[in-house]
Amino acid sequence: MDEKKEQKIIVFTTLSEKDKNLILNGVKLASVFKKELCLVYRLNKKEAKKSEMAKKKLNEYLVPLNREIPGLKTSLLLLTEPLKYVPDTLADEHEAILFVADSGLFKTYSKAVTESPVPFIFVYPEAPLSSFKNIVLPVDIRKENSDSSLWCSWFGRFNRSEIIAIAANDRLKESKKQIGKNILLTKKLFLKFNINHKIFKGQKSSLQNSFEALDFALSNNADMLVILGSSVITPLDWLLGLPEKKIIKKAGSLPVLLVNPRRDNYILCD
Repeated sequence: MDEKKEQKIIVFTTLSEKDKNLILNGVKLASVFKKELCLVYRLNKKEAKKSEMAKKKLNEYLVPLNREIPGLKTSLLLLTEPLKYVPDTLADEHEAILFVADSGLFKTYSKAVTESPVPFIFVYPEAPLSSFKNIVLPVDIRKENSDSSLWCSWFGRFNRSEIIAIAANDRLKESKKQIGKNILLTKKLFLKFNINHKIFKGQKSSLQNSFEALDFALSNNADMLVILGSSVITPLDWLLGLPEKKIIKKAGSLPVLLVNPRRDNYILCD
């Protein structure tokens, strides 16, 4: 009988000093959700001969974690495939449920993000470790808001986080109706699990809703912003930069959890 694989919190390492904070965030998330922590490094073509060195470095990261947190399950993984395909590989073959990555490297991960069935949490390596207790959630016209709301509910259930939802303020009647449905479903979900939450009506439309939520999060010292990525991506978006790239850059030390609306997302197992 095949051994059941553990769902994993994946930390994308860079084999640099910046890894310390990324790993600490990974430890925090793995502890909250009671999942395995997996440190991943992707070898590019020029680094093919450095696999043993990379493996040794990752093992060095794990030694103090295994000593100080004996209940934490840990593993490491080296990958060589193109980054665009890494999320599917990690999700399908290694039960990845959440990725932790350096916010300063969003451009590197951008193609992977738009193809990923698993959310990314982008964190600033030099920022203090987040408690993930106070979370801001923009809610716009898209039906995929159910995915970002679901992730917020998991933080509410397992981390006792408070969620503040900012509803978009669209003008068209049908748009208002859809946003109302999204807010109702979000509220029902939070009430079902007795999650502390507040819902505010924003001033901006769905196009600017995430930016308004970011401003609210920054001005109210929130611990994380949860957003949907782009649903439709044009060549112009790649040229000028995706909206989520601008949000993550402006977020600074604020962690941003980015859910991909272009894919069915994997579900966290209780």
